[in-house]
Amino acid sequence: MIEEKRYHPLLILYNIWDLIKNSIFIAILLFIIQGDSDFWLVTYGRIAFVAIFVLILLYIPIKWFTRTYTFDETSLQLQRNFLTTTKQTIPYAKIQHVKRETTLFHRIFNITSLRIETSIQGDVGTVTFHVLTPKEATLIEEKIQIGGQGGGATSASCKAPIEAPEAIPEQQSESNLTIHFTPTKEDTLKASFTSFSFIAIIPIAGTFISQIERTFRMEGQIEGLFSSIFNSWWMITLFLIVIVLLAVFAGVIWTTIRYGKYEIASDTEKIYITKGMLEETYFSITKDKVQAISVEQSLMKRILGLAEVKLTSAGGMGEDDLEVNTLYPFLPVKRAYAMITEILPSYQLSHTMERLPRSAFWLRILAPSWLWIIATAALYFIEADFLGMEQSWWMISILILVLVIVSRILNFFQSRYVLNDQYVQFKTGGFTTTLFVSKRNKVMEIQGSRNILQKKLGLASLVTVNRAKPVKHTKIRDVPVGWASMFYKWYMERNREVEVER
Repeated sequence: MIEEKRYHPLLILYNIWDLIKNSIFIAILLFIIQGDSDFWLVTYGRIAFVAIFVLILLYIPIKWFTRTYTFDETSLQLQRNFLTTTKQTIPYAKIQHVKRETTLFHRIFNITSLRIETSIQGDVGTVTFHVLTPKEATLIEEKIQIGGQGGGATSASCKAPIEAPEAIPEQQSESNLTIHFTPTKEDTLKASFTSFSFIAIIPIAGTFISQIERTFRMEGQIEGLFSSIFNSWWMITLFLIVIVLLAVFAGVIWTTIRYGKYEIASDTEKIYITKGMLEETYFSITKDKVQAISVEQSLMKRILGLAEVKLTSAGGMGEDDLEVNTLYPFLPVKRAYAMITEILPSYQLSHTMERLPRSAFWLRILAPSWLWIIATAALYFIEADFLGMEQSWWMISILILVLVIVSRILNFFQSRYVLNDQYVQFKTGGFTTTLFVSKRNKVMEIQGSRNILQKKLGLASLVTVNRAKPVKHTKIRDVPVGWASMFYKWYMERNREVEVER
């Protein structure tokens, strides 16, 4: 008989720490910032805060005592026995991803957390074990992998990057693990500029200076100091250099903490992503679950020659984790394209793509811009003045119009499309570009549309739909109607391929 297990006792301490962390801001607001206030809302707010805090604090050990879990040969079972008994069963076949995360709290006690993402819709689609020993986490992952494969597979490939990520090179021959990317110092420096993390020093510095003024009652003295600095051009230059150096240094430190120890590896079945200095995260995604690939470039990334590769999979890791399917947000462009074929050899990228017809250029340029129209109307009615100049709203309106036109021109020249055997490939975007690649048997649905002008010019718009959470829609506008018809026939061949899918 399979025994029910209770959660790790440190889960009580973890929940208490989480409660304090989430309550600290409200406590400071009610008892420190508004400590002298007699306003009735603040008074009753303090009472309500203390009452709720105590109730949650008392419920934490009760919740731990009344909840158990079981891993059998085919499923994970969660049970709650408080007032009413609730039992949830999750088959291993429904599990899409497993993510291990080690925060600073976990590192102090040599524990970790494990989040299991399933294809089940709703709040029950994600199961999180907030506190586990590394050994327990590895055993659970093995159980899931073996159960998902019908009980006959080993999980060496799963253990290697998670149990001892620093020892991956020594275990590569055993697990057939290939390390594709680890960022260099140059990559980290570029990432700090691309992410604009150095700008964070500006509000932090402003808050720090304001706090000094209040604490030491130096109102007026700070302004006098800055006035003396700005009276000399060489002092201004020195001040700006120091600020820039501090900002860059802070940006590099923040980027290193966030993306340090980043590593992308894979074996024959899975892709493994390791990241984080203070808080370590290990994430794996099954290659068969990849529905599409996106290569995104912002304007700054294009200037620095960087790109972000995202994998759309059947089941995400939740709305609070926006980067879980990102290989690395700041990959060199050539390395990004090469890595796609290395990690996912079943996907093929075509370097030759077709441009949009010339008729699409005038359709895009002459189409009304509702953004510009609404912005102009708003600027006119609020009588916006820029830098103290009267009637400057029309200059802002012209600037917005120029940006809209430039974006449309860039969008036209950068839009591409191609069908390559079993693959469809779109590239769209103006200042920011996105390259989309998917296999025919991974596209759930296609949609086509034509407005009046597109009918006159022989154009059409296409949308592909891929299975993900949420469902991913990818659109390309103003392709030739003949190619749209060919795309429809190409998609209908999917019926032959879907029949052999599991």
